[in-house]
Amino acid sequence: MTPVAIITGASAGIGADLARVFAANGHAVALVARREQRLHELADEIAATGRARPLVLPLDLGRRDAASALRKALADNDCEPQYVVNNAGFGLIGRAAELDRAQQLEMIDLNARALLDLSLAFVDSLERHRGGILNVASVAGVMPGPGSAVYYASKAFALSFSEALHYELKPRGVRVTCLCPGPVSTEFQIRAGITDSRPNWLIDVPAARVAAAGYRGLMRGKRVVVPGFISKLLFSLAPRIIPRDFLLTQLEARQLKRRASH
Repeated sequence: MTPVAIITGASAGIGADLARVFAANGHAVALVARREQRLHELADEIAATGRARPLVLPLDLGRRDAASALRKALADNDCEPQYVVNNAGFGLIGRAAELDRAQQLEMIDLNARALLDLSLAFVDSLERHRGGILNVASVAGVMPGPGSAVYYASKAFALSFSEALHYELKPRGVRVTCLCPGPVSTEFQIRAGITDSRPNWLIDVPAARVAAAGYRGLMRGKRVVVPGFISKLLFSLAPRIIPRDFLLTQLEARQLKRRASH
């Protein structure tokens, strides 16, 4: 079977750039997302560079049987995973008690449950091919996020789980890296309800640079990758130095301002 790199959430943003990076480095790629047309456009773009055309697998990862469906689709195409990139996810801006509860549960299904499921579903294959797992979290994972409470909590789960899995799978030769970007201007902001998404040159890192950093970190077996100098400071120092009450107040004000700016 052909070893492939599975890229979830590959229809736009960081996921699409991760697919480009893996393909550019000679990996066979399987693109997974709900928007089939977007996946075909990206597959055509990659093929036009002279690389093998990625396998397109339209799939809703919020489904409880998503891992089984993905396994079958790969087997039907004579492929098996060498790398699993869990990039699919979304956020919502607003107070948790005021946002739609069903949507917030969908967020947990995609950002946490699906990430866990796909991280564990193919370990034997990853071990055979000396591959690994790249889980996309966020600098949000190291702090609480009033105004986006469930999203921040889901990224805290992704970070904690990935760091632990890094140590558990290391003896089996499977690399596990958690990619924790700061703000990145992508379609993510639109779905989250963020209307003020103007890039901040001090902190924003382009999606292509985030993807490249994540790929390098995974290949080097790093536990956590935080692209960008300011994001590194936030990740390592903010939770330890800034008083918790002040941090909570500022985060809520920032999140709600981003939503109310329209």
